[in-house]
Amino acid sequence: MTTPHPNTSTDLSNRSALVTGASRGIGLAVAVELASRGSAVVITGRKPGPLDEAADHVRSVVPGARVTAVAGNTGDAEHRRAAVAATVAQGGIHILVNNTGINPIYGALVDADLDGFRKLLDTNVVAALGYVQEAYRAGMRESGGAVVNLASIAGIRSTGVIAAYGASKAALIRLTEELAWELGPSIRVNAIAPGIVKTKFAEALVAAGEDAAAAAYPMKRLGSPEDIASAVAFLASDAASWVTGETLRVDGGMLATGSM
Repeated sequence: MTTPHPNTSTDLSNRSALVTGASRGIGLAVAVELASRGSAVVITGRKPGPLDEAADHVRSVVPGARVTAVAGNTGDAEHRRAAVAATVAQGGIHILVNNTGINPIYGALVDADLDGFRKLLDTNVVAALGYVQEAYRAGMRESGGAVVNLASIAGIRSTGVIAAYGASKAALIRLTEELAWELGPSIRVNAIAPGIVKTKFAEALVAAGEDAAAAAYPMKRLGSPEDIASAVAFLASDAASWVTGETLRVDGGMLATGSM
């Protein structure tokens, strides 16, 4: 008779998390979710005003939440160091959520502006690796922890519309797998691939209307930031202690349809 596996938990008390791109949308929902589970949270964003408002929002939703805002550009190495240092000051860095992403290029890759493509890759892929490197050197190497990268189903299957963005997210998924191999067993690295989530970032993808966009999904609705946040919290927690190198599709069943 085997010994029952001890109960795992999604409680994140006594942990500190860094969530990038958290002034709104998915990042903000992740910050709220992690704080509600007891984690101290450091959030980043480019503009100090909206970022401070986001920190206030987390505190209003989660009374007593420990939230620190560090404004700056994710592509700036000094900013990344400052954000990681602020997280370590909360008791260490145990969770890193790479959520920052941009999508300035639509249409065919053969017509894509290469400078814009370089900027997209630098923000969506290179900066994510930079954050992992900083977290690793600042204490995660010794303490262990969890990294969750926000990818996209566009990184798994071609869309014909957001090809450059999809290529960057495919690279992020591959980066996730390589880092899981390198950093195990003490650091787990996973990714989440959302479908269309109702955020300002995705407005251009639902120009024809939310109902029309949702009709293609088996769940017949678009995602909410909270749908993604709960999945992030799972992957960051001990409940996912044997999950690494995985890309979790949180897409309302879109990829199950065989089309996008």
